[in-house]
Amino acid sequence: MTTDAVNQAKQAMREIFPETPLQLNEHLSRRYGAQIWLKREDLSPVRSYKIRGAFNFFRKEVAAGRTDKTFVCASAGNHAQGFAFVCRHFEVQGVVFMPVTTPQQKIDKTRMFGGPFITIRLVGDIFDQCYAAARTYVDEIDGLLVPPFDHLDIIEGQATVAAEMVEQLPEGTIPDLLILPVGGGGLASGMTGYLKDTVAPSSFIFAEPVGAPSLRLSLEKGEAVTLSKVDNFVDGAAVARIGELNFEALRKFSPEQVQLVPENAICVTIGEMLNLEGVVLEPAGALSITVLDMIEPERLQGKTVVCVVSGGNFDFERLPDVKERAMRYSGQKKYFILRLAQRPGALRDFLNLLGPNDDIARFEYLKKSARNFGSILIGIETASPENFAELLQRFDAAGLGYQDITENEILANLII
Repeated sequence: MTTDAVNQAKQAMREIFPETPLQLNEHLSRRYGAQIWLKREDLSPVRSYKIRGAFNFFRKEVAAGRTDKTFVCASAGNHAQGFAFVCRHFEVQGVVFMPVTTPQQKIDKTRMFGGPFITIRLVGDIFDQCYAAARTYVDEIDGLLVPPFDHLDIIEGQATVAAEMVEQLPEGTIPDLLILPVGGGGLASGMTGYLKDTVAPSSFIFAEPVGAPSLRLSLEKGEAVTLSKVDNFVDGAAVARIGELNFEALRKFSPEQVQLVPENAICVTIGEMLNLEGVVLEPAGALSITVLDMIEPERLQGKTVVCVVSGGNFDFERLPDVKERAMRYSGQKKYFILRLAQRPGALRDFLNLLGPNDDIARFEYLKKSARNFGSILIGIETASPENFAELLQRFDAAGLGYQDITENEILANLII
C-alpha cells in the first residue's frame, strides 16, 4: 500500500459519496480539556467506513473485467451494507452471508442497499462461522470472495479515512492521540500504514471490546490467535481472529496500546451521545469515544485527539438493554436477593429503608425457602451511585439478609 494508491482510491470514491466530516466536538473537548475531533464514519451512505474497502476492491475487479463472477461476502452487518451498496453501484451480482444473530435493522438495510443485485443467507451464530460458510460457497460456485478486512485492497480502501483526516485537520496539525476501533484490523492497519511517516507509533491507541480481544492477545503472544469465545454484543467488532495481513501490519505496536473496553461502558457512551449530542452510534461506533474515559487525564490535557467513529447502525430495539447495561456500569442500578420474613408488615419495613431517590425497577418472589422466610429478587435504580452505600448501611443496621448479584454473571444471567 502506497500513499499515492490510497489517494487515488480516495478520489475514486467521490463518485459514490463525499468525504465524511471531521468535527471538533465541544462537549467532549470541554469534558477532557482537549481538542477532541470525531471522524464521522457513521455519516457515510451506509453509516460505517466499510463502504470504502468494498468500493476499492470492486473498482479494481470491475476494471479487470471480472464482472461475470458472483461476488460473495461474510459480515456481521456493516461490511455487508457496504458490499451491497457497491454491488448495486457496479450492477454486479452478490451473495451476502450474515450471522443469524445479526440485528434485523442491519439485515433490512443490506437488502435495501443491494436491491435486486444481492441475496442474503443467514448462517452461524458468530462471524467466524458465517465466514467459513462463505468461503465454502465461493469454492462451490467459483465465485469471488470480498473479505471484510484481510485483503490489501480492503486495507487500502479503509486507509482513505486517514487520507481525508489529514486534509481536514487545521493546517500543520498532527494528532497527539489517534484512537482507532479494532475488529478484524482493516481500518487500523490501513490508517497506521498511511500515517506511518506522519504520526508517531506511540500516538495510536486501539480500542477493542473486552469480549473480543483478538489484537491484544495476538500482540501478547507474538502471533495471530483465535479466541475460543467471543461476546457478540459489540457485533461490529466481535471477531475471533484478527486478519493475517492486518496483524502483520500491527504487530510492531505494544499490547499496552490496545485498550480493552467493557461492553457496559460502551452503553454509557451510546446513551450520552444520543441524549446530549443527538448522535446515534452502534456499539462498535462508540468504542473509540469510550476509551477517552480510560486514558490518564494528563495524557489528554491540552492535546489534539482524533477518535474514529466507526458505525451508526443501531437497532433501537436494543435500547432497553443498552440503558440497563449503562446504569449497571455507572452504579445507578443494582440487583439484590433479599431474605424477608413472612409476616405482616415485613415488606413495608423494607420499603421504609429506601431513600427518596431510590426506585424499585423490579420485584419478584423467587420462592418460599422456609415457613418463616421468603426470597425476593429486587432491582433498584437510584439517581447517584453514592446512594447505594447509604442504602446498604441501612440494610445492615436493620439486620436484613441480602446478596448483591449485580456483578454475579452466572446468577444474573439465570434470573435477571
